[in-house]
Amino acid sequence: MKTSDFFYNLPENLIAQTPIEPRDSSRLLILSKENGNIEHKGFGDLTSYLKEGDCLILNNTRVLPARLYGTRIDTGAVVEFVLLKQRSTLVWETLAGPGKKAKEGYEFKFSDKLFARVQEVLPDGNRIIEFKCDGEFFSVLDEVGMMPLPPYIKEKLEDKERYQTVYSKELGSAAAPTAGLHFTDQMLQKIEALGVKVAYVTLHVGLGTFRPVKVDDITEHKMHTEHYVMPEVTAEIINETKKNGGRVICVGTTSCRTVESVAQRYGEIKACSGDTGIFIYPGYEFKCMDGLITNFHLPESTLIMLVSAFAGYDNTMSAYNEAVEEKYRFFSFGDAMLIL
Repeated sequence: MKTSDFFYNLPENLIAQTPIEPRDSSRLLILSKENGNIEHKGFGDLTSYLKEGDCLILNNTRVLPARLYGTRIDTGAVVEFVLLKQRSTLVWETLAGPGKKAKEGYEFKFSDKLFARVQEVLPDGNRIIEFKCDGEFFSVLDEVGMMPLPPYIKEKLEDKERYQTVYSKELGSAAAPTAGLHFTDQMLQKIEALGVKVAYVTLHVGLGTFRPVKVDDITEHKMHTEHYVMPEVTAEIINETKKNGGRVICVGTTSCRTVESVAQRYGEIKACSGDTGIFIYPGYEFKCMDGLITNFHLPESTLIMLVSAFAGYDNTMSAYNEAVEEKYRFFSFGDAMLIL
């Protein structure tokens, strides 16, 4: 298949710029992967589609306030850094821009408590920087850093917690697992009261999730890698659910990629951790997931390709076009879709 097969026309005014309040008041498009039928509901109606014996898999990663603006100590030039990967306690791989102002050896001040020096410029343009920190690094980062919102969001985020799920726990993501932003603590309690098991995996989302597919033939696209953890308790819940005929319903493409990565690597679901660069597109045979809750994704992205693999290409593109017609809100702060 070609990348252009996954294009759809999206008016710019449908790109959600701010989160809706309360969290669970977004719209929910229900898509049947069997026959393509579509229903239009509210997110609060999700509980009507879950059954006793199902399990819901959520990604409990927590987003780092990873965007920092530093002033070069010798010239006063301002450079934006985005933390990508922790190499050691105070050494990070970062994006930097403008890059010509962040060469090897240059030093920066972010606050009275946080400084950094560029150690190395990598072949892909990323920078390795070493911080000097007066205090506990992540506490200082929380004071100084900003949320690394996707480039299509132009509005300022007033409350940093609105780009975190209510169950976020494991610090390490460069972007939020946005399908989970719709859930409240009360809704999760209601779901558990139905006899649905709620379990957690961790996948630290990289900024590569926003990287466009630049090849015509999708099979030639090289996926970025991300770190995941499948806890023992979650593996047990998934296996018990499958054994008893229940459905494994993943919240977000990140949860999907975690369970499918484990199933593909080991031929079963078991406690483990590792890095995955799994690329799911039409033709992929799902080994674990039975249902998916997800937001609406960018045209020609690897995420809409994953959705098409699960729901069927024609069903997916039809649903997206109908969502545009019905003026759903799109992308990170937008509405949701349930595929069963």
